[in-house]
Amino acid sequence: MKKLFKKTVLFSLVALSVGCFFCFSYSDKNSIECTNNECYGQYEGSEFINGSDVAHQFSNTMSKVVGNQLKELFKKGKYSLVDFDKIEMTTKGMGSGKVIYYLKIPFKRVKSKCDAYTSFDHVGGWNHKPALAARKKQLEKALMKNQTLYISDLKTTPEGLQEHWIQWKNKITQSMCE
Repeated sequence: MKKLFKKTVLFSLVALSVGCFFCFSYSDKNSIECTNNECYGQYEGSEFINGSDVAHQFSNTMSKVVGNQLKELFKKGKYSLVDFDKIEMTTKGMGSGKVIYYLKIPFKRVKSKCDAYTSFDHVGGWNHKPALAARKKQLEKALMKNQTLYISDLKTTPEGLQEHWIQWKNKITQSMCE
């Protein structure tokens, strides 16, 4: 009985793995890598699905990964912030239905814990102006007392993606900076 159960479980796992391989090999692709100096990656696939700008959602994914990386660097004593001036964004194919959205978010080192930023987000638009005022209002709750959001200038790709990148001190990670 135990042998039959093990074989059934093994067969199910193999079937599921093969099914997932085919599932992912024909779908959109997301990849992100991080180092001590930057996070970079790209989304390749559909621009919109059922009216939702899925390609632009790569900015959400990247923001979360960058925030996590900034926190990890902070824990290692590598106090950092995002270097807004060196952010790279490209959106090849935007407007065609299929897009390659490349994003590179570089870091720069700072001397002290309280000069670092360990939370990161964005507000953007896929062929429309970002709702910056609304995003600032949403993020107010995340700020420590007497702290403000550090917001990039508007970054725009030639194809029309517009982004403001936003960073701030994380309430938990940098509680000593209040």
